[in-house]
Order: sequence, then structure tokens, then C-alpha cells
Amino acid sequence: FVFVLGIGYVARRAVSTSLDFFLSGRALPAWVTGLAFISANLGAIEIIGMSANGAQYGMPTMHYFWVGAVPAMLFLGVVMMPFYYGSKVRSVPEFMLRRFGRAAHLVNGVSFAVAQVLIAGVNLYLLASIVNALLGWPLWVSVLCAAAIVLSYTALGGLSAAIYNEVLQFFVIVAALLPLTIVGLVKVGGVRGLVEKVSAGPGGAEQLSAWPGTELTGFADPVWSVVGLVFGLGFVLSFGYWTTNFVEVQRAMASKSMSAAQRTPIIGAFPKMFIPFIVIIPGMIAAVVIPELGAYKQAGAPEGAGVSYNDAILLLMRDLLPNGILGIALAGLLASFMAGMAANLSSFNTVFTYDIWQSYVVRDRDDRYYLNMGRWVTVGATVAAVGTAFIASGYANLMDYLQQLFSFFNAPLFATFILGMFWKRMTPHAGWAGLVVGTVSAVVVFALAETGVLDLPGQGASFVGAGVAFVVDIVVSVVVSLATRPKPEAELAGLVYSLTPRSARQAATSGEDAGWYRRPGLLAGIALILVIALNIVFA
Repeated sequence: FVFVLGIGYVARRAVSTSLDFFLSGRALPAWVTGLAFISANLGAIEIIGMSANGAQYGMPTMHYFWVGAVPAMLFLGVVMMPFYYGSKVRSVPEFMLRRFGRAAHLVNGVSFAVAQVLIAGVNLYLLASIVNALLGWPLWVSVLCAAAIVLSYTALGGLSAAIYNEVLQFFVIVAALLPLTIVGLVKVGGVRGLVEKVSAGPGGAEQLSAWPGTELTGFADPVWSVVGLVFGLGFVLSFGYWTTNFVEVQRAMASKSMSAAQRTPIIGAFPKMFIPFIVIIPGMIAAVVIPELGAYKQAGAPEGAGVSYNDAILLLMRDLLPNGILGIALAGLLASFMAGMAANLSSFNTVFTYDIWQSYVVRDRDDRYYLNMGRWVTVGATVAAVGTAFIASGYANLMDYLQQLFSFFNAPLFATFILGMFWKRMTPHAGWAGLVVGTVSAVVVFALAETGVLDLPGQGASFVGAGVAFVVDIVVSVVVSLATRPKPEAELAGLVYSLTPRSARQAATSGEDAGWYRRPGLLAGIALILVIALNIVFA
């Protein structure tokens, strides 16, 4: 805690303008932003949510990385970052403003802000749970203490403090989870022992194969399960999250050049594809070596059991790690939840200050006003996250909660983005109409699944909701575009693929960006080959 606060204090010295606070002055190297890109996603979503998924579903959870992350990260780096970085926008909603106008901008800004407060609550709740378990403090005291720590360094140093802490926390997280995985495999008798125990338990041998993942998707038919994974997760949810989610894109925007911005998600893709081995495998081990978790799974996750899948990694640490290593592991969990929450706060304060407050509430003030406003917004977001933390506590598997949020907010946004980027005829009215109707359609699917009208166990409701939101958004956008007037082509240069000169979409290859190992396209090709190989090996 003292160390991360120190980084926030040091980073504060470099903050003199709002651009410094919100985007680190666009001055960071690719390796720093690349590691921060991944660490920002290594919060509660990854550590607790994915280990819970591993305990419940087994190897099909790998799809969240190899199908549901890496391809979209490569697409972001190669195709979309030239538009984000080249247009010099300060946020994803600001890109929406330039492409579609104020209505779509406001809808996107508000929906993103709401989503970040809800997701920050997940990280805060779990961070407080660790403090509660370590020190025995009441949960509400733990929530306030944990919130105060993250708020302090984020409000002090802005995005730079968050990013440098995320780089530090990446290594702490790996140092925590790698020993846990090794000790866990030794406990079950190696890979062969794990295979035997999982095969003999609930879910059986199907949990050892990534495909077709019927238990994960909720589709009994293997063909529809694969379609759900490839289209619902691999295309709509994945591309919607990684290419339009400002939490991630903000890290790339802080880079010092177009080439560095493109390489940020591509560099992040390399550790991303191997993180499952230190997150999902421990969850699978916990389900077969922790007696109470095994009984919980055998009984079909009954209410009031005293444990849940979210406890998988904590129970494994409790039972397998000696005190010294246990301390490192707990520090790694604290680091991961702080990294996740700081990422939510730093992206929220940028969008709220620039895209809501400056655009619609208080305009044309000096830069110092918006810098100070950003710090106060960070305080407000933290207070709101304290409230939303208790919403997350009601879910036995946090991935169910999070994927549902992504189907609401990210899936329709991706449809609007991808259509608007490659179809110059799409109009401003279509931008906001598609977003609103697409989001509502995802909420309707969720309501139908919750009330039992649609039988979609597992995370099938979020996959179906995402697919429906995407298709509805596209259909509504096309219909509205054909009935309304588009923007003049001269206003779309740098925002639409066909109207942007090739030279404006290419990064420099000289100076600090020289060398084959700094070419975004080549690095993306290597990463794609590796992730295809992993999918084949674990099919």
C-alpha cells in the first residue's frame, strides 16, 4: 500500500495539464503501456472470475483468452488504433462525437460511465474481502479502506500513476499465481492426476476439452455451442470489449507514437494467451482438492452452501501455500484488484470530465479547472463504487455478472463502431438509434432468461444477448441510415476507412520505431500463429 501510494506521489510531479492527468501527456513507451494494457484487465474479472469459471466449467474457459481476447486485441492494434490515435481524440466517446455527432456521443458517454462504476464495484468488493479475511475488519470498513488507497494514488497522479502501478502489479500478480499453480499441480499428481480427478468428478471429461464447451454456453447441441462461442463470445463480446472499451484503449492512447499505440495491445497479447495457465488451471485444481468446493459442485451449486465458485483461488491459497508464499499470493490479489479498480476509475474520470462535464455542463473553462474537476470526479466515482460493490456480492460466479454487463454495453457499441468505420453512408441518427435499441434488446434477452422464458444456463444468456444486440444494432443502423442524411465526406476523413489516406493509417518505421521487432503487423502475425496453435493443441 505504501509503495503504490509512493508511485502516485511521484507521478503527481509530472501532472501539470489535463492531458497529463488523463492521458499521461501521450509520452509513454510501448512496453509500459503494453503491460499496463494487460494488467488493467487482470483485476477481479480475471483472477476471481476466471478461476471461478475454471472451477465450474474447466478448459472451455480458455475461450475467454484464445477466442475471446487475443484476436480482438490484434485487430485493435492493426486496424483500429490508427483511427483512435491518428484522430487525436481523448476518449472513445469523443471518437463517437466526431463520427456521429452529439446524440451518439452522449449515449455512449453515459452508458460507459455507468458500466465502469458497476465494474469498479466488483474489484472493490473483492479487494475489501481480502482485507476482511486478512485483518478481520468488518466488510464495510474494509471497503472504505480499500477504496481510499486506490482513490489516493489515482487522484494524485492520474493515468500515469495508474499505469506505472499496473506494470508493477503485473509482475506481483504473476509472482503470486505461478507458485500456486505449481504447488497445486504437485498436490493433484501432476497433469495426469488432474486429468484423472476432473474426469471422475462432476462435468466429467468434457471439462478437459476446450471445444465444444456446451456446459459453458448453455447450448446442448455442440454445433450451436461452437456458433455461440465463435460469434457470441469470439466476435461480438470480444471485439466489443477490446476494441471499444476505453479502459483498455486509454492505455494505448497514452503511448508516445502511432507505432507504440499499435504495438500496445499486440505486446499485451503475448502474456494474455498464457495467463489462463496460472488462472484457470488453479480453479480446476481447487474444484478437485478443496473438499467444500467439490461438495458444492457435486450438489449443483446450492444456495446457502457457505462457499461459491468465486472462492476457488482463495480456498486453494488457504490450503496449499505456506505462510511466506501465502503473503506473496495475498499481495498479488491485492495488486490485481487495485489494478482493475484504478483502470476503471482512470477511464471513468476521463470520459465524465471530457465527454459529459466539459461537453454538456460547464464549457470553455481553463485547463486547470478540468484538471481539478478530474480529481473530484475520481472521488465521486469511488463513492459510487462503494455502493455498487454490494451488487456484485450477490453472484456466485462473477463472470455471469460481468459478461451480462458486457452484452448490454459493449456489444451494441461494437456494432455501431464497426459499421460506422467501414460504411461511410451511416448517418449520425443511425449512430445513437442503433446504440439505444441494441442495448434495450440485450436487456430484454436478459429479462427473458431471468424469468425462465428462455432456458439459457451457464453464460448462454450473455452470449445470446450480445448476438441479438449486435444484429439488432446493425439492422436499425442500416434502416435509419437509408432514411436520413449522412455527413459530408470531407468531415469523415480520418474517421472512415475508405476516406482515410493509407499514409495516415501507417505508423513510422524510423527513429524510435525502427526495427522489424517494432512492426505491428509482423508482431500481430506471430501472436496469431501462437494462439491458433494453442487452440489446436487443447481442442
